[in-house]
Amino acid sequence: MPAMACGFDPRPVHPIGRKMNLLVASRNKHKLAEIRAIFDIPGIAIVGADEIAGLPEVVEDGSTFQSNAVKKAVTLAMHAHLWTLADDSGLEVDALGGEPGVHSARYAGESVDYAANNAKLVKELAGLTLRSARFRCVIALSSPSGRAQIVEGKCEGKIINELRGREGFGFDPLFVPDGYEQTFAEMPANLKNGISHRAAALKLAKKKWGFVLEKGENDWPRIISPEQRSKQNR
Repeated sequence: MPAMACGFDPRPVHPIGRKMNLLVASRNKHKLAEIRAIFDIPGIAIVGADEIAGLPEVVEDGSTFQSNAVKKAVTLAMHAHLWTLADDSGLEVDALGGEPGVHSARYAGESVDYAANNAKLVKELAGLTLRSARFRCVIALSSPSGRAQIVEGKCEGKIINELRGREGFGFDPLFVPDGYEQTFAEMPANLKNGISHRAAALKLAKKKWGFVLEKGENDWPRIISPEQRSKQNR
C-alpha cells in the first residue's frame, strides 16, 4: 500500500454516503482542473498523483498516445490499488508531418518549457501557408488489476503566427479551433472545456465507463459471448 500524503487515504472506498477514489495519473494542476470539471461522476472523488506519496514516475517512452496512456494508467493502478485514469495528448501539425505529436510536452528539449515549445513551433512554421492542425487526446482507464480500456478525442483547428491569450497551457496560445476566432488561451475555461480534445475524450469516457465506476466495481465487468450466454441459458 502506498504511503499517504497530507492525510489522504488512498484506499478505494464506496460505502453508502462516501465516495470512491479515482486516481488521475497527473500532477499537472491545469489538467486536473479540466478533468474534475468534465469527468464529474456521482460517488467518485478524483485525486491527483501528487496526493499519494510514493507513486512512481512513469517514463512516457511509447511511440503513440495510446501506449503512453495505457502504461501510465496500468502502472499507477497496480501500484495504488485504485481505478486510475491517464491521458496522453498532443498537437499534430499537418505541415510538420504530424509533429510534435507524442513529443509535444518536450518539443524544444527534455525539460517541459511551454514558452520554448511555442517559440520553436512558430519558427518551424514560418513562411508556410499550410496551418491545419489538431489536438488529440487518448484516455485510458485501468482497473486496480491492471486491465485497461481506451477512448480518444480530437479538436481540429489551425496554428497562428503569434501567441494570443493567457489562459490554458502548452500550445493553447497558438491554436485556434475550427469555427472560432479565439485561441484556446483566449477562451474562458467553460468554453474550452466544452470543445477541447480532452473534453471530447472525457465525455466519451464518462459515457462508456461511468456506470462501472458508479457501481463501485473492483474490475471491468466480464464480457459474455453469445455462445457462453446460450450455454448458461440451457
